[in-house]
Amino acid sequence: MNPAMGPGSRNLPDGTESERIAASAQFQELLAKKKVFIIPAFLFFLVYYLLLPVLLGYAPRLMSIQVFGTVTLAYLFSLSQFAVGWIIAGLYLKASAKFDLLVNDLLMKMDDSKGGS
Repeated sequence: MNPAMGPGSRNLPDGTESERIAASAQFQELLAKKKVFIIPAFLFFLVYYLLLPVLLGYAPRLMSIQVFGTVTLAYLFSLSQFAVGWIIAGLYLKASAKFDLLVNDLLMKMDDSKGGS
């Protein structure tokens, strides 16, 4: 057994400790802040991703416009999905640094309250 994963490990809280953390107002606030980023980002990317087949089906003449050479608007749109995915990943990486600070603060408060009880 990995010593870092023992019963007293901070990485794996026991059942009562994890329930106490999940019930805390600070944890609920953390989840709410994550939802504020994750849900809109997911919905934006889902719509953006599904827009390509919709446009190909309903506006084929628009998507077949040649932008330069033999490259069409459909090719550019499909390639832009990679860029949008990387941008969203970068934005999440930036937001996750704030989430990590909230998690560390939550764990420190839980450790303090555990030690004081």
